[in-house]
Formats: sequence, C-alpha cells, structure tokens
Amino acid sequence: MPAPDRPPPFLEPERLEAMLDSDALVLVDLSRPEVYARLHAPGAIPLAYAELVLGVAPAPGLPPPVERLNDLARRLGIHAHSVVVAYDDEGGGRACRLVWTLHAMGFRAAGVVNGGLHAWSNEGHRVTVEPRPEPGGGTFRSAAFEASVVASKDYVLARVNDRASQLLDSRTPEEYAGTRVLAARGGHIPGAVNLNWTDAMDRSRNLRLKSDGELQRLIEERGLSLEREFIAYCQTHHRSSHAYLMLRHLGCERVRGYAGAWSEWGNDPSLPIET
Repeated sequence: MPAPDRPPPFLEPERLEAMLDSDALVLVDLSRPEVYARLHAPGAIPLAYAELVLGVAPAPGLPPPVERLNDLARRLGIHAHSVVVAYDDEGGGRACRLVWTLHAMGFRAAGVVNGGLHAWSNEGHRVTVEPRPEPGGGTFRSAAFEASVVASKDYVLARVNDRASQLLDSRTPEEYAGTRVLAARGGHIPGAVNLNWTDAMDRSRNLRLKSDGELQRLIEERGLSLEREFIAYCQTHHRSSHAYLMLRHLGCERVRGYAGAWSEWGNDPSLPIET
C-alpha cells in the first residue's frame, strides 16, 4: 500500500471532519479523562499522556523504550499506511508530544488539530460520548529513535553557545530567569532564548496558533532564524513539543526536541546554567 499523504503539522477542524470516515485515520484524544467522557470527536481513541513519557526522576519527560512505544502503536492500530491526528483540551501540548514521539519513531504522517478540542467543539463539529476502545492490531514498528528529531543531553552540551544551533526555551519567563525553580537549580541552558509556549496561541481563536506572520515576528524579534537548527526544551518536553511542531509548521526542517529538558539539566550540577 502506498505511503499516506502527510497531514500538515496543524490541520484545521474542517479537514479532520472530512477525514472522519477514512479507514486510514487513527484519531487520538489526549484530553483529561473526565473531558473525554463528557465529549470527544467520533472515533477518537483516548490516550493517557503518561504513556508517552518514561516518568522516572530526575528526567521524567524522557521517552519510554522504543519497544514500549511499538506496543502503544500496536494498541492504537497504527499501520504504515495510517494517518494519525491528535488533539487535546489544553492547546496542543499533549497532542504535539504524541506527534513528536511518532516523528522520533520514524512515523511522519501525523498532525494535530489546530485549536484542539476547543476549536472542534466550540465551532460546531460532531461530538459524542460513545467511547472508542483501542483497536489493536497495529503493525507499525520502529527499530530505533531517529537522531534528527531527538536531542540528548550530550548533543545539547556540545552546542551551548554555538550559533549553528538555537536553543528555544518554552517555559515561563519566571522559570527561564530562575525566579521560579522546579529543579535543584533554577535558570536556563546557556545561550537559550525564551518563548513561552502560550505566547504562540491565539486565545481569540480557540487556542489555535497565531498567524504565521505573528509567529515569525516572535521568532525574529528574539534574534532567531528558521534557517538554522532549533533545539526546543521546557521542563519535561511537554510545552516544547508544541514549539517543535510550531517550528515545523513555519517550515523549519531542522528541529530537535530535548526530552530530558530542564528536569535533567537543572538537576545535574556538572552542567552549566545561566540566570
């Protein structure tokens, strides 16, 4: 069977509506369980965010072993010809983490709903309370994580203050400055530039991305360039997964996610920091 067409990183609810009856669609809902029970898109499979992270201190955001993720792909019913679309109820962080995970596994036919459940339900698209169990039987498997998508601690350390790469910190300004401390140390990776992930959202349009022009302005006014490599991180690579996919949306081809993130970096006294 031919490879599926890749959806855009962020697809509009109308496009998902037109895809709902496709046998190739694997629709995944990463909303809170109580929200899923109240309403969700028809055919959406609920997925707990904890399935996407290792959950072990000091770096709980690291991905689980690839074999665990292969089992998840099997349970979700993902095949090589599938198209995966994800959404959540928080503006896209959890959904984007699923897409980043699939990209890291070598599966690229995946995207998120622009605005997620807010846009889907507030704009009159079909919802249901009928649960969808995991279909099982998925045949997609990954042999290893793709190096072009994943940044390790050593990869980041080798690029601190290297203008060939750009570190994008998706946490709040307070976390970035070290006035709010969520690890043994506060601050940020040297050379990193701060862009709070919520600043990329348009609250007047159901948490969609802001316009491309506004996003490009946010990038450029921080002295960043879409022509150079980005490494996105936050506390656990939840918020920065949204930044990863936003940069993909803007056409940046060289983007990595640092899943160890500040929880790994800030808890390692051997690593340099700035405040």
